[in-house]
Amino acid sequence: MDKVHQIIKNCFISINVQNSDFDINSEINTLKSKDKIGGIANFVGLVRDSTESKEELISLELEHYPEMTENAIMSICIEAQKRWELYSIRVIHRVGKLFLGDNIVLVITASAHRKEAFKSAEYIMDFLKSRAPIWKKEHYISGSSWVQSKEADELILSNW
Repeated sequence: MDKVHQIIKNCFISINVQNSDFDINSEINTLKSKDKIGGIANFVGLVRDSTESKEELISLELEHYPEMTENAIMSICIEAQKRWELYSIRVIHRVGKLFLGDNIVLVITASAHRKEAFKSAEYIMDFLKSRAPIWKKEHYISGSSWVQSKEADELILSNW
């Protein structure tokens, strides 16, 4: 399990890239300890069957280079902190072999106000999807294929 923690302008940023699952309630409760927090927003990404394949997905395999991945995720979080006044950012991204319904990613942001929490969580997730160096391979009965980046995801980034 790879962990990175940093404090930027009174915002505690915590990142884990790990094989093991995570407990969403436990992660949220950890962030509730700060007095100034008025809103916590979170996003949980799950393994789902591919909409582009005619075959049923058996598993999803995620690979990464630890230091490269952690640095990229930290950069995304620091940029979010520059845009919104946040007190905490928590990102957990799983790697390894995952199956339908498994948790893949958790993004939690905490701020004084709900809009900052919502917007920052959406921003972080949009950039994680396209900028975090994590490679995904889908496994089917007939074989496997690497997931290619989507033009639609790049268009979303241009709106930020």
